[in-house]
Amino acid sequence: MIDPAFIQDVIRVLFAVVIVTAAYIISTRNMISLVSVYALQSLTLVFMALALYSLEGTTVLLAIACITFASKVLVIPYFIATIQERIRIKRDIEFHFLSPTTSLLLSMALMLFIYIALAHIMEGTPGRESLFFFGAVIGISLMLMGMMVTFSRKRAITKVLGYLTMENGVLLFGMFVTELPFIIEFLIIIDLIILVMLTTILTVGLDSTLEDYHNRLHRFHLVEDTEEGP
Repeated sequence: MIDPAFIQDVIRVLFAVVIVTAAYIISTRNMISLVSVYALQSLTLVFMALALYSLEGTTVLLAIACITFASKVLVIPYFIATIQERIRIKRDIEFHFLSPTTSLLLSMALMLFIYIALAHIMEGTPGRESLFFFGAVIGISLMLMGMMVTFSRKRAITKVLGYLTMENGVLLFGMFVTELPFIIEFLIIIDLIILVMLTTILTVGLDSTLEDYHNRLHRFHLVEDTEEGP
């Protein structure tokens, strides 16, 4: 029988890993590293679900851990790595609105704000300092950090990684705050796989940025209209 106090300490360490990986995704420009860090973040959530399963014995957590490992640690990183290899772009050096340093500082401010807001809401509640409270804080923070990646990056693959990071935040929040039905998590994962497959179709052989893709699509329509003209 594993000591529950030891498992709680492990979960706290996993919280720290999630925060570090999110900060790295926000700031790094290396595309290969982005995919690897996303896979590491997802693997951390798998370990977290297994740790919670050992505490609570809820089979839904075990099933979520298995599907998360198969999809987010293996399948989705494989698709994204394939895109990166085909477009032959190794770095994402362009940022919109927020620089990496500004994004990191804003992330720290958001995390502090969420902590204070939830602490105020749960004032006087016995679970205020529990793992579930910190799970809620980090889950919401991870969602917002993924949103910043989506808005601040230019390349399509990086935007997809921001969206996937947001979904990891939803999963983390759900594991600690609400009982996410297994079927809902399964459908979310299916949506993510479809999203990555669509990104593969739209990105490979076309361009690595959404803006340039739309420009090429516009030029394609102009050529098509010219050929059909009198």
